[in-house]
Amino acid sequence: MLGQEALEALKQIAHGVATQFGSNCEVVIHEISEKSAYSSIVAIENGHVSGRKVGDGPSHIVLEQLGHADDSAQDHLCYLTRTKDGKILKSSSVYIRDGAGKIVAIFCINFDVSALQMFEATLHDLITPDLKERKEPERITLNVTDLLDDLIRQADELVGKPVALMNKDDKVKAIRYLNKSGAMMITKSGDKIAKHFGISKYTLYSYLDNGKTGGE
Repeated sequence: MLGQEALEALKQIAHGVATQFGSNCEVVIHEISEKSAYSSIVAIENGHVSGRKVGDGPSHIVLEQLGHADDSAQDHLCYLTRTKDGKILKSSSVYIRDGAGKIVAIFCINFDVSALQMFEATLHDLITPDLKERKEPERITLNVTDLLDDLIRQADELVGKPVALMNKDDKVKAIRYLNKSGAMMITKSGDKIAKHFGISKYTLYSYLDNGKTGGE
């Protein structure tokens, strides 16, 4: 758990970064704890960039960390995200560890590059990934319901076909992706995921356990 002294130090750094880069730079501190699946933001500067505030829920990267508690995770630097109202942000997420090496917080910087992207032809190398590696930016969500919808959409895209055309192996692949992404930690996510894929909850959990099912 993130201690108060460490939190205050991170808040001071967050304020300094946000002040240095101005009102287009949002800095968010997510705490990694038991309650983080519902409320992970413990501090935020320039929250108007994404429309979030203290007490709001986790991002994709936070939920994934909660689902696996991978203390060897590497910092995720210079990737693109997208807000609900369509702004494109250049983001970096830095994992904060305690004395034992356990991840207790994620320090995130989100810089609004929407206006700069109008000049992408001349600023491409500075503000965007290489064209060959470009992908749709992750959406910054305001609540876990939107986050679950996004994760289900990503699972469908991973398989590459509509649910109506998916066979068992396709569904297993999609559901295991959702589990790896931390989607199963969201309250009542099992009901929504099972309904989306047209299977029972028993079948859903059998896919997660060993890929075997008694039928759909």
